[in-house]
Amino acid sequence: MRSNVKRKPAALLACLLVLSLMAGCGGSSSESRSNTSENRSSVVIAMDPNSEPEAGFDPAFGWGAGEHVHEPLIQSTLTVTNTNLTIDYDLATDYSVSEDGLLWTVHIRDDVKFTDGEPLTARDVAFTYNTVKEASSVNDFTMLDHAEALDDTTVVFHMTRPFSIWPYTMAVVGIVPEHAYGSASYGSNPIGSGRYILKQWDKGQQVILDANPDYYGEQPNMQRVTIVFMEEDAAFLAAQAGEVDLAYTSATYSDQTVEGYSLAAYESVDNRGFNLPAVPEQTTESGETIGNDFTTDVQVRRAINIGVDRQEMIDHVLNGYGSPAYSVCDQMPWYNSASEVTYDPEKAKSLLDEAGWKTGEDGIREKDGVKAELNLLYATGDSVRQALAADFAEQLKELGISCTLEGVGWDTAYDRAQSDPLIWGWGAHTPMELYNIYHTIGDTGLAQYSPYSNSTVDVYMDQALASSDLEVSYDLWQKAQWDGTTGVTQDGDIPWVWLVNIDHLYWVADGLQVAEQKIHPHGHGWSIVNNVDQWSWS
Repeated sequence: MRSNVKRKPAALLACLLVLSLMAGCGGSSSESRSNTSENRSSVVIAMDPNSEPEAGFDPAFGWGAGEHVHEPLIQSTLTVTNTNLTIDYDLATDYSVSEDGLLWTVHIRDDVKFTDGEPLTARDVAFTYNTVKEASSVNDFTMLDHAEALDDTTVVFHMTRPFSIWPYTMAVVGIVPEHAYGSASYGSNPIGSGRYILKQWDKGQQVILDANPDYYGEQPNMQRVTIVFMEEDAAFLAAQAGEVDLAYTSATYSDQTVEGYSLAAYESVDNRGFNLPAVPEQTTESGETIGNDFTTDVQVRRAINIGVDRQEMIDHVLNGYGSPAYSVCDQMPWYNSASEVTYDPEKAKSLLDEAGWKTGEDGIREKDGVKAELNLLYATGDSVRQALAADFAEQLKELGISCTLEGVGWDTAYDRAQSDPLIWGWGAHTPMELYNIYHTIGDTGLAQYSPYSNSTVDVYMDQALASSDLEVSYDLWQKAQWDGTTGVTQDGDIPWVWLVNIDHLYWVADGLQVAEQKIHPHGHGWSIVNNVDQWSWS
């Protein structure tokens, strides 16, 4: 908790540097901003430096996609997601899929122009998708064989395999112009057809977006959007100085007040949870250690899942800004509410007793010479994950499970998580998150991020992807979680225990009306500005 926030020299220097740039571009305090009509149609937003796209604003290199999915703003997309995460249209006017799921036919608008005046046609769409398939190191496009333009307004996607959730991919891939695309320079000088034009990019400092006067949809309320990249301390100082209209923050600052601002909390599926290796400890042919002799016991995993008080974590680690997490996809259309459990430490202890994990003289359980011990891993430098891991360890101690904590770098975390629980952050606007976490990978007999496999779960997810109806696929994703007999929930295999969904917090200037937000995915960045064009000042 911070009762008196000290101005750190580096944070203050960064803050002053960015604010001086803003001043040179017409930036001003929130008090003066509200006094002119020009400033009432503009907004200044502070984001984490990690939100700045390293490769620029090129969809082929992750802009709008990847781990932190958001609408690309500068480019148009074929589809969009609604606030309830169902699919709607942007460039597309309709789409259809063949019965075998291998051909997607999409018809697009005929009234769209790029900002250089050239018309956007299906050839640009096909070019974009063929380019991202070849170049993208962020998204998986192995399900796409190639895209083909049949005429100016019809594009056909030829798939290598059925992929029912293709509309969610179409919602994040920004369309680039074939005639003006160069992979070396496009990211810095993007031409698109979206709501905004990139006016200025001072790398490492700020991005300025101006409304596209020729946009085919409604003209944005916010004619200028300035994004400044600041560390959390500097963003707080900028809010205190009234130099930004909206600034990201965290629960660490939630006990503070900033004159002229309110603290806004937006729901997310940005979850934190531990993988629980579901196979016995063993050494692979390549010498890698996988599995855990304690968590291989399904009763242990079930006990842990109901023996953790999620609300206590929210109250004491997140200062109240979060929600209990029971899956990787809470509140999504494909979520199965069978994932929810009630905190019951006595039942958890009973499960451990029944499974033969008896409490020893030192208070730690043991079975067949194996101690109930876990080494909990967290990402070094992530104070929230470290605090959650520490809280988790204290709660498990009450169940008779001894835990140690270890900070690790991401260069080794993935391998270490094959045998020790690691606290992860997930949460996406696509059911593929379930597939990536739980589905058996190839002929390995194991899932990708933690040793686990269930052929029935695999089949449901394979059927979901093969479905020719997106709505029907939701039911199959739900059955993969729990079908009444098997799955990944409490009464099933429970190979992961989910703890909390972290609210995304922002300081919002008085009078700024932020439009209704979708549930934010993992990543505290560009998702907030998905609909910045609809924001307004009162």
